[in-house]
Amino acid sequence: MSEATYSITDLAREFGMTARAIRYYEDHGLLSPERKGMQRVYSKRDRTRLKLTLRGKRLGLSLAEIRELIDMYDTAADESPQLLKFLTVLSRRKAALEQQREDIEEVLAEINRFEQQCQQLLTGQRAA
Repeated sequence: MSEATYSITDLAREFGMTARAIRYYEDHGLLSPERKGMQRVYSKRDRTRLKLTLRGKRLGLSLAEIRELIDMYDTAADESPQLLKFLTVLSRRKAALEQQREDIEEVLAEINRFEQQCQQLLTGQRAA
């Protein structure tokens, strides 16, 4: 029984992305389709790797981090090293997002102060 294969159009449609984006991930070593003449033929493995790549991007991971994690999964008999690495990457990303949230909260508080000052100045001008 032959394994399911996908064209670049199939994957682009399924994941709501462009063929160009899929080729970009291919150029970065995340996908490795076979070739039939000029046509790319993606395997079930490529589809899974694309799905994992998109999940990693949603988490804010770099392509290098995503590739390292996926490659570890491909070669490991034991998932422990991959899971430990993933936890490390997630921890770093979480810390960065928490810092961004703190920074955003500080900026929003400053904007609120400026808005109040402007409103007070406008109210003072109207009263004068």
